[in-house]
Amino acid sequence: MIDVSTPRARDKFYHSGDWRRVREQVLKRDNKECQWCKAEGRVTTAKTATLEIDHIKELQYYPELALEPSNLRTLCHDCHNIRHDRHKDKQFDDETFEF
Repeated sequence: MIDVSTPRARDKFYHSGDWRRVREQVLKRDNKECQWCKAEGRVTTAKTATLEIDHIKELQYYPELALEPSNLRTLCHDCHNIRHDRHKDKQFDDETFEF
């Protein structure tokens, strides 16, 4: 099984030849388009955004599916951040900012 238990192990995985090959396979399968944007009728490709590969069942909980194409999909950077709740909800607010 693939070790993804530490940041270093995940970094090693994401730089492996196996990951790079599967990543290219998934990008090709998905026509190099964000699948969430496509579902909403928008076209988002590598020409307009950074494309990333998302593990549908998260890597840390399902390492056995790390290289399984059926568990992978292409998302743009923005959709991938939303999917993992990494978007910023708040804008700068000088009333709450502490100096």
